Amino acid sequence: MPTVDRWLVVGLGNPGPEYAGNRHNAGFMVLDELAARAGGRFKAHRSRAEVLEGRVADAPAVLAKPLSFMNLSGGPVKALADFYKVEPARVIVVHDELDIPYGALRAKLGGGDNGHNGLKSITKTLATKDYLRVRFGIGRPPGRMDAASFVLRDFATAERKDLPFLVDRAADMVESLIKAGLEPTQNTFHTGDLKVSGPPR
Repeated sequence: MPTVDRWLVVGLGNPGPEYAGNRHNAGFMVLDELAARAGGRFKAHRSRAEVLEGRVADAPAVLAKPLSFMNLSGGPVKALADFYKVEPARVIVVHDELDIPYGALRAKLGGGDNGHNGLKSITKTLATKDYLRVRFGIGRPPGRMDAASFVLRDFATAERKDLPFLVDRAADMVESLIKAGLEPTQNTFHTGDLKVSGPPR
């Protein structure tokens, strides 16, 4: 039987120091903030992820950063969900989102993957779209830059000024999802977008 009170919070990114500052690693950044709040450290897990068992918003939670690279994120997520007996409805995935402007954060349940390979992999392995997402807006690439190149670049200098605030707010959003639920979280966080200029065009 599933452990009904445990949550699985997954941050998406690519492992390795060369990717650490990339836009695609926004999920890892938010998980690092949640780990700092929990007062713990990530440890290697046999699921091909770094894992921290602790509490988020006073609820038992497993924080996880898959180490399989973005497009294979589903394997570790499914392995963790099975290992910890967490149902998809109690899985929260934190990820970068091209279709949301930088400075905006959105929470939702289910829906499509918008071409995000990490979400595509997770939806396939969990065999459902019905898991929670915290969408960290990174905006569209400037000019004719390819989206795949854009997400694998570090945040621009102007963006990095506001990045700690946005990471902190995204961590707050995860805590709110666990403590208050989806609709109250949307009502609270969807109205407080940060006004930023974004990367140079």
